[in-house]
Amino acid sequence: MKLSGGCHCGAIRYEVESDPLTHVLCHCADCRRHAGAPMVGWAMFPQTAFKVTKGVPKVYESSAHGRRHFCGDCGTGLFYFNAEVLPGIVDVQSATCDAPDAIPARVHVQMAESIGWMEHAHELPRHQRYPPRG
Repeated sequence: MKLSGGCHCGAIRYEVESDPLTHVLCHCADCRRHAGAPMVGWAMFPQTAFKVTKGVPKVYESSAHGRRHFCGDCGTGLFYFNAEVLPGIVDVQSATCDAPDAIPARVHVQMAESIGWMEHAHELPRHQRYPPRG
């Protein structure tokens, strides 16, 4: 599988040539705070199959071994490396892929830290666009 993607403004682009090892939806507090979202999708790939093809991401040392890469221009979170916990693996924020539907999520992780209302989020009303005011 060959995937490409990038940040919101286009300053950073990447390519991956590999099937994902897995694709998780992470609910940990670190991911939530870094992304400003209730959970973050991460597709894991062998680091050797991954390359940045445009730009240079900024790196944030989010923990002793964790390194979060993001666009310094628009702020989009992109990649996560942790040589201690995930040696030889890159986590790619799956929503940054040009074709995010190509890699379906397989599992929720870090549910011990999930926001309580996420348990029933799938039950909320759905609208194709913003609902009418009123």
